[in-house]
Amino acid sequence: MYGFNLLKTDGETAARLGVLHTAHGDVPTPIFMPVGTQGTVKALTPEMVKECGARIILGNTYHLFLRPGHELVREMGGLHRFMNWDRPILTDSGGYQVFSLGKLRKIKEEGVHFQSHIDGSARFLSPEKAVEIQNALGSDIVMVLDECPPYPSDYDYIGKSLDLTLRWAERSRRAWTDTVSDSGRFQFGIVQGGMVKELRHRATASLMEIGFDGYAIGGLSVGEPKHLMREVLSYSVDWLPEDRPRYLMGVGKPDDILDAVSRGVDMFDCVLPTRNARNGQLFTRCGPINIKRAEFSADKGPIDKECDCYTCQHYSRAYLRHLFNSKEILSSVLNTIHNVRFFVKLLEDVRIAIENGDFTTFKTEFMRRYET
Repeated sequence: MYGFNLLKTDGETAARLGVLHTAHGDVPTPIFMPVGTQGTVKALTPEMVKECGARIILGNTYHLFLRPGHELVREMGGLHRFMNWDRPILTDSGGYQVFSLGKLRKIKEEGVHFQSHIDGSARFLSPEKAVEIQNALGSDIVMVLDECPPYPSDYDYIGKSLDLTLRWAERSRRAWTDTVSDSGRFQFGIVQGGMVKELRHRATASLMEIGFDGYAIGGLSVGEPKHLMREVLSYSVDWLPEDRPRYLMGVGKPDDILDAVSRGVDMFDCVLPTRNARNGQLFTRCGPINIKRAEFSADKGPIDKECDCYTCQHYSRAYLRHLFNSKEILSSVLNTIHNVRFFVKLLEDVRIAIENGDFTTFKTEFMRRYET
């Protein structure tokens, strides 16, 4: 049966163990979702992504809308067939990318008018259009169109932005229920409201009244101090229903993930593993390293002795440093394999710890080593 099942809650924290049953397979939670912006996790084939243990990936509605176009993807059998990925896909609404265009976009009640960053052509994205695009892509999890206010923003701006986001959420849900009849696919609402507690509470209550299949916490990790992000996250999660999956958008540092898991978050995504891999930063249980450093020039060891990824099983730090400094394409491939596996494995270990009732011990020990 499709839907979300909450299997266990940690005795000492709010950490949860669950599973989301989708049309393209089960997603165990807590889960890390690699980002495949344009229908690809950069530098990796879908088979490599699977070998890293990924159970679900992200696609980006904005980028796929502009190129190659959602109608083409529909004609090709949907995004799963187009990119040869048979596991679940979550797509964002494209709102974050559109709003980051600044002067190239105009926000109106009906939606957002913007210029393509590719060719400057005039485009339009509405709540209904975002649903249409994601339906054409065949996403398993569809996000509503929302506005993410920048940090810092004044109270009046955040309030007006939230009002618009909530009106768009109603339209998004209506468009979804009017067009989608097949089960095994889900639409998530997104909680905004800046760093203002009362606005976040109003957003959550309004979205729950509309009634979504899951709920995302947006508008965090946008430049605010870490202590403020965690404070806002804490009360934002507390207001969400227990029987729906909870998704923290765009937050992906290991310490932030573990903190969010302890507060009851189920789903995570971030470009950190893939982007940083291409820049030579590799994650290990003892903290990140920069592979281009001279200290690794004759290092025969793997990136992380405890890692079971293909890269760590076959290549030395010295070779990876050579590839990176030589600007070889293989550098991005091998580095990305490792980083994606690191984040996927971290959440695998989290699930085991919750299952065994020792999540707090796991979190404490992981952070002790990671921060030294």
